[in-house]
Amino acid sequence: MPIRILSSQLINQIAAGEVVERPASVVKELVENSLDAGARRVDIDIEQGGVKLIRVRDDGVGIAKDELAMALSRHATSKVDRFEDLESLQSMGFRGEALPSIGSVSRLRLISRHQEAQDAWEVTAGDGADSGLQPKPAAHPQGACVEVHDLFFNTPARRKFLRTEKTEFNHIHTLLQRLALARFDVGFYLRHNQRPVLSLPPCEGRAEHERRLVEVLGEAFLDQALPIEDQAGDLSLNGWVARSSFSRSQADMQYFYVNRRMVRDKLVAHAVRQGYQDVLYQGRHPAYVLFLGMDPRKVDVNVHPSKHEVRFRDSRSVHDFIYRGLHRSLAETRPQVAVESQQPVVLNRESDAGQPRKQAPYQAPRQQGIDWRLAERPAAYRAGFTAQQPVDMPPAEPPENPQAERIPPLGFALAQLHGIYILAENQAGLVLVDMHAAHERITYERFKQTHHGDGITRQPLLVPLRVAVSASEADLVEEFQELLSRIGIEVSRLGREALAVRAIPALLQGADVEKLLRDLLSDLAEHGRSNRLQDEIDKVLATMACHASVRANRRLGQDEMNALLRDMERTERADQCNHGRPTWVQLSVAELDRLFLRGR
Repeated sequence: MPIRILSSQLINQIAAGEVVERPASVVKELVENSLDAGARRVDIDIEQGGVKLIRVRDDGVGIAKDELAMALSRHATSKVDRFEDLESLQSMGFRGEALPSIGSVSRLRLISRHQEAQDAWEVTAGDGADSGLQPKPAAHPQGACVEVHDLFFNTPARRKFLRTEKTEFNHIHTLLQRLALARFDVGFYLRHNQRPVLSLPPCEGRAEHERRLVEVLGEAFLDQALPIEDQAGDLSLNGWVARSSFSRSQADMQYFYVNRRMVRDKLVAHAVRQGYQDVLYQGRHPAYVLFLGMDPRKVDVNVHPSKHEVRFRDSRSVHDFIYRGLHRSLAETRPQVAVESQQPVVLNRESDAGQPRKQAPYQAPRQQGIDWRLAERPAAYRAGFTAQQPVDMPPAEPPENPQAERIPPLGFALAQLHGIYILAENQAGLVLVDMHAAHERITYERFKQTHHGDGITRQPLLVPLRVAVSASEADLVEEFQELLSRIGIEVSRLGREALAVRAIPALLQGADVEKLLRDLLSDLAEHGRSNRLQDEIDKVLATMACHASVRANRRLGQDEMNALLRDMERTERADQCNHGRPTWVQLSVAELDRLFLRGR
C-alpha cells in the first residue's frame, strides 16, 4: 500500500492501545489528572466494572471554558512547556494523551468550572466527531468531572479481552487503594453500581495515616509494621515495612512510590529483597509501604507509556540506599525494641479526633489466699503439671514495689514447657520463647560477627577450575577484579572467553564454584553489585548455627533460661530465627483475661 497519513481517529486509537488497557487504566489516568489539579476530594463512580460508566469528579482548580476543547486534543497539556520541564517532572501526567485516547474508544463527557469562573461548561467526544467540542453551559461546582460511557464500544476486539465485571472492578479497587496510600491528604470515595465500596477521608498526622493503612491493608499489617525513616543527601526513604512473620505467599502487599508515583521496578524489588535477607522464608514475599523521595532530575519517569517503570540516573546509589535503610530497620527487630514499641498504645476508634489513646500501665492483680479446705497432697497435682520447673530454684516472687526493680523486656523465666518453650513473665504479661529458634539466631549472629571481623579466609584450589564464559562475562571479571578479590574469589582471565578460578572462600569448600561464579557475574551485569557470595557464606554459617544451638527436650536451669532471654534482648534480628520463624510471642494480661472471660 502507498504511504499515507493516518486519520486522527486511528492515531488516537493506536495511542489508546498504549494508555487504555482496561477500565482500571482509564481510572488511573483520570484520578492522576485530578491529583495534578490540586484536588482534595475525588469521587469515583463505576458501573458494570467500568464498561458501562466511569465517572471521576474532583474539587481541583478546574479547566477554563476556552481550554475545554483543547483538553481533548492530542499532546495538549498544562504540565510541561519546554524540554527542560521533562527533566524535573513533579506532576503525575505530562504527555497530554490520556483524554483524547480515552475519548477515541468511548463516549466521553467533560464538565468543568474553573476556580475563577462563575459558570460551568461541558464538551463531549466520541464516534470520531468534533461536533461536541463546542462548549455548552452546564451545572457543576468548582472542579472537573469526566464521564466515560461505553468503553471500547467502537473497538469490539478490545472489549472481548476484558474479564468479568467483578475482576475488572477488583483491578479498579486495588488501583485506588494504591493511590490512596500515596496521597494521605486527599479523600477517595468509590462506588460500584451505586453502592459505596471505599470511603477514605483526607487524613493528617500519624494516627490518621495509620487508620488509612488499616482500612487498606488491615490491622494485621499495622500490628506487624515497623516505621522506617532514613535520609542521605537528597535521597529519603520512609514508610512501613512488615516483620518477616507477616510475609506473604505472593507479592500482593508491596507498595513502592518514587516521588509519590507508584512504580514497579526490578532494581527496587532486588534492593528490598536484599534488605530482608536472613529473616525471610525462601519463597515468601515481604509486605511494605515505602516512599522514596529524590531530586526529580535524577529519575526518568518517561520510559513507559503507562508510567509504571522509572529509570534512575545513579541506580547503584539508589539500590544501596534502599538496601541499607531496610537492613538497619530489620536488624533492630530485637525483643527490647519490640516490647518498647508495643507499649499499650491503641487507636481510639470511638474518638472523633483519632488521637492515640494510651492504656494505663498494667498493675499486677493481687488477692487474698483462699482456703480450699482440701485434704489431698499438693504433690498429687504437681505430678500432672507438664511444665518442667527446676526443683532446686523455685520461681522468684515478684517484688512488692513494681518500680523497685526494672523488669527486662522479656521478663524473667518461670518454667520450661515440654523441653521446647520457655515461659517468662514481663511487664505486659506472659512471654513464650522457642528456645531452639532463639538460640539459633543468637549463635548465627555471633558467627557472622566473628567471620566479618576476621575477614574472609581463602582456600586455594589444588587444580584451578577452568570456566568457559562469554566475552562480556570475561570483561566483567576484569572490571570487578578488586570486588571479587575482596569477597574471597581469586579468578583470572585465560583468554577471550575463558576464566580460571584459583581460590574461593574457605567456608564454601565443596560448593558448586562454576555455578556460583556464573550467578555472581549475572548479578554484576544487571545490578553492578552482588551479595550472592555473602548469601552463600551466610547459609553455611546458618547451618553451623543450627547444629550448634540448644536442641529440643534439653532441660535448662533457671539461670540458663534467663541468660538466653538476656542474649535475645541484645541480639539483632532476634525476633526471627534464621529461617524466618518467630522466636517469641507476647500474651498480654488483657488477652489472658479474655481467654478466661474475666471482667464479663
